[in-house]
Amino acid sequence: MNEKLQAWMEKVKSILNLFTQKKTVKSARITYQVVWNLFLLVMTVIILGGSFATGVGAGYFASLVKDEPVRSYNSMKKDIYNYTETSDLYFANNVYLGRLRSDLVRDEVKLDQVSTDLTNAVIATEDQYFYQHKGVVPKAVFRALFQEVTNSAMQSGGSTLTQQLIKNQILTNEVSFQRKANEILLALRLEKFFNKKEILEAYLNVSTFGRNSSGQNIAGVQAAAKGIFGKNASELTLPQAAFIAGLPQSPFGYTPFTRDGTVKKNLEPGLTRVKTVLKRMFDGGYITEKQYAEASAYDITKDFIKPVPNPLEKYPWLTFEIEKRSIEVLTTVLAKNDGYTEKDLQNDDNLFYKYKTLANHDLHQNGYKIYSTIDKDIYDAMQTVKDNYKYYGPNKPQVKIDPETGEEVTVMEPVEVGAELIENKTGKIISFVGGRNYNNQQLNHATSAIRQNGSTMKPLLVYGPAIELGKASPGTPLPDVALSLAYGRSTPWPRNYDLRYSGIVSARYALAKSYNVPAVKLYKEIVGQQPAKYLEKMGFTSLKKPDYSNLATAIGSMETGVTIEENTNAFSTFANGGKFIDAYMIDKIVDKDGKVIYQHEVKPVDVFKPQTAYLTLDMMRDVVKMGTASGVKSKLKFSADWAGKTGTGNEYIDSWFVATNPNVTFGIWTGYDTPKSLKTSGMSYSQRTNNLWAELINSAYDKKPDLVDPKESFQMPNGIVKRSFCAVSGMLPSAACSKAGLIQSDYFNVNNVPTKVDDSLVEGKYVAIGDNKYLALDSTPKEFAQVGLVLNPDFITRMVGRNFKNYSQLIPKRDRWGKILVPTAKMVDNGKNPDGVTLSVSGNKLSWSKSGDNDVVGYRVYQGNTKVASIIGGSTLSYKAGNGSYHVTAVDIAGKESAPSNSVEVGAATPPPAPPPVIPPAPTETKTAP
Repeated sequence: MNEKLQAWMEKVKSILNLFTQKKTVKSARITYQVVWNLFLLVMTVIILGGSFATGVGAGYFASLVKDEPVRSYNSMKKDIYNYTETSDLYFANNVYLGRLRSDLVRDEVKLDQVSTDLTNAVIATEDQYFYQHKGVVPKAVFRALFQEVTNSAMQSGGSTLTQQLIKNQILTNEVSFQRKANEILLALRLEKFFNKKEILEAYLNVSTFGRNSSGQNIAGVQAAAKGIFGKNASELTLPQAAFIAGLPQSPFGYTPFTRDGTVKKNLEPGLTRVKTVLKRMFDGGYITEKQYAEASAYDITKDFIKPVPNPLEKYPWLTFEIEKRSIEVLTTVLAKNDGYTEKDLQNDDNLFYKYKTLANHDLHQNGYKIYSTIDKDIYDAMQTVKDNYKYYGPNKPQVKIDPETGEEVTVMEPVEVGAELIENKTGKIISFVGGRNYNNQQLNHATSAIRQNGSTMKPLLVYGPAIELGKASPGTPLPDVALSLAYGRSTPWPRNYDLRYSGIVSARYALAKSYNVPAVKLYKEIVGQQPAKYLEKMGFTSLKKPDYSNLATAIGSMETGVTIEENTNAFSTFANGGKFIDAYMIDKIVDKDGKVIYQHEVKPVDVFKPQTAYLTLDMMRDVVKMGTASGVKSKLKFSADWAGKTGTGNEYIDSWFVATNPNVTFGIWTGYDTPKSLKTSGMSYSQRTNNLWAELINSAYDKKPDLVDPKESFQMPNGIVKRSFCAVSGMLPSAACSKAGLIQSDYFNVNNVPTKVDDSLVEGKYVAIGDNKYLALDSTPKEFAQVGLVLNPDFITRMVGRNFKNYSQLIPKRDRWGKILVPTAKMVDNGKNPDGVTLSVSGNKLSWSKSGDNDVVGYRVYQGNTKVASIIGGSTLSYKAGNGSYHVTAVDIAGKESAPSNSVEVGAATPPPAPPPVIPPAPTETKTAP
């Protein structure tokens, strides 16, 4: 042992001696210096190279971000919190309707309303160093850069939650070094301005999470929680939180739902992702091993909810209408905020398009709450009535072009319907019916279909304006005869719907019975004053230049037409005392901060004087009482003060009924989308329309009786008086009119009461042949003439013009007009003595044949040479005579008499006295033997 130790020590000593030798020491020093210098050289190269590389990298980075503006705190705050959030729609009275249609459904949520499991799952999965880094993790960035340069497979991303937020809200998804450099720069700046909670909250609201159970795209954890599991983000269980947290990496790969709202057949990618998320939560210390195991084994598929009804499915017409009107409202609001007026938008198409585009963007991305005027209960009730109504009429064939083949195909087209209920004093659209079946026809017939409004135009364009202009009153007499009122047309126009005429009628009666001739005749008298301007004030938007002068406009034949809403809305003008209040559906729009950015304001427009409005209303009451809508009252469940008007389009292609009471106005239209006649056998088209109107308004009454059935009636304003007048002329009664029994009373504007005495009737002689009456000549024998009331020729000229010849049409076929004679109903003298007649006798009754001359007015009966009777020509040609000899002559209108007829004897002539009877002598008596 000692020997070994001694030997070892000797070796060590020899080695030490070696290093202490001068030669060895010198050699070692040289080696050290060489190695050290090499080390210094290498370090210098490394430092210089690194500095150079850093400088080059910094320069390159600077070049990439040189165009990125220096963003302020306010600018970044606006961008980061500018969530694309779907707008909510509401019925009246804050009743929720649903979401506006959108490509992306989002619900904003505060961080404290999100479950801790969900926030932890997101951080563990997407950014484990979230609370440590300053917006960027350098190691992750270099790793991602290396993988990009070397084109190696990506093992993990290099983006923090902050960077992802920048990418989603400020930058794009473009794959480039420039975008990445801007992302890093902005992430560092964002972390400087905002704390971690603010950044995390923004991220949770902007990230996309695939589709909900209805197939809609969703963004934000609240929309994901509701759309996948049917609960708020604060109520999620651990497995549910893990499922949602895993979606952002591949939203449409991991989402459990298809775009059709059905559950995917292959859920494995999403279920595998859940386990990955749970593992990272466990590794990060967010959950225990027990929680990890239980959550991993949980069947998450049983928590998926069924599709939630989309408002588009149940309320398609309503949803689209609210969207359309909201865009219109916002277009004006945004333009006004920039200093533009509605007139500016109307005059500049480019300006209008710009703000309409902005409005559309804001509506679908700013999370507004849109409050409509539609009463849900009434709306639902009306749809039920519309769906169950059985008397629309038959489907009719329509030839269309197949868009795919280009071939003609025949389809059966149903009768469509459009209706709208408006509250008079506010203009609120309470409800509407857009059509029969949205899937078959998307056109909203209540708000967008433009149709001819037929006779519903008469109170709007003719009678209302005529009363306003002092040209008519309810009792004004108008001619309903075969007039040629069209310019350059000799044949009668217009015709009444029943192709008959009623003579002189009052304006009130003409409107109640919907006669066309009186309406056009009155309109022709005022058309020079452009009464169509009243339609402009009442909201008609489709008027064309010819509509201001075309007489056919008076009976609803327009160049294009009018919507059901516009037509119904116009009638509410009368209920509002002559003030037009524009109908509206969007009551207010509130942004996601609770600020009201739009509130509808009622802005009445003066159209008619209150007296005009009431007089027109009072006339339209008769339409419902005894006119073309008289059948409606028996169909109603309630009794309100209704005033309205029916209407039929040209060739029976449109059918209307619009009526108003002190609270609401309700209008309906039926017809085919491709114009064709509504006439069929059985129930008339007007009855079908009127009955549907009644059923719809009854359904509204069932839901809101106080709204639909006001207790009060229309109140007569000051300035209206009731006066008597002659029904023939409308002037103050004359003695002749009184004698004819044609004095009647009606209402007038106090400024338009008649002041002149009637001159339409004069006394004159006439002859009556049966039911016909003819004017007598001066030479007409008095025995055949009667004194009666005759229409003044000057009055007739004033009423119907000089070219009208069939004056007999002016006399209505009504009892009290029976005493009136028209001056053209006269018999013409043929210039010769009448032909004689043949007389016969039967007992004491004389009978004779009718004279062959048409101008014979009567017959004279003579006994011997004495005239014993005068018989009017239209009477029974007979006479009861006493004994004697008789003959008869015919007398014409001029008094000329025919030659005597043959003579006849009535009874025997007086016989001579009879001789006394001869009495023979009495015979002699003879006795015989027994």
